[in-house]
Amino acid sequence: MRDHRFVAEHRGGPLDLSRHRLLAAWAADCAEHALRLIESEGRDARLADAIAAARAWVRGEVSVGAAREAALAAHAAAREAGTKAGAAAGRAAGHAVATAHMADHALRAAAYAQKAIAAAGGDVAGERTWQEARLPAAIHDLVAGDGPARSGGRVRRMP
Repeated sequence: MRDHRFVAEHRGGPLDLSRHRLLAAWAADCAEHALRLIESEGRDARLADAIAAARAWVRGEVSVGAAREAALAAHAAAREAGTKAGAAAGRAAGHAVATAHMADHALRAAAYAQKAIAAAGGDVAGERTWQEARLPAAIHDLVAGDGPARSGGRVRRMP
């Protein structure tokens, strides 16, 4: 069941556009950070394009439809990746830009960024700390809280 706190106002939920955009920007930061940390895994331009589309949506420069197309392309890149780290980084980028469509994708972007770091043999605890340090105060309660969105430990703990 979805956490109602992540439902956008235009869909009858409590999430205003400014907080929705903060979630998308944070998710893009998490995905981009993972990509930089696993750079030895190789890069697929669709991942950078997805992160750029997420940032463009945050600025109001692209539609949700365009963001969804970028998400689909990033997920296709994830399926084609040759490594677990590359696949997880692709999923992180895909979920970051998909946050424009459904805000709770931000949690999955952060979780997949952690999985990418883990698959590349990196410091997952350090990644969680990095992610939490970049959480804007206005969305801290959504991401680091203990509500239904936290079930499964999507951000703070690896499954």
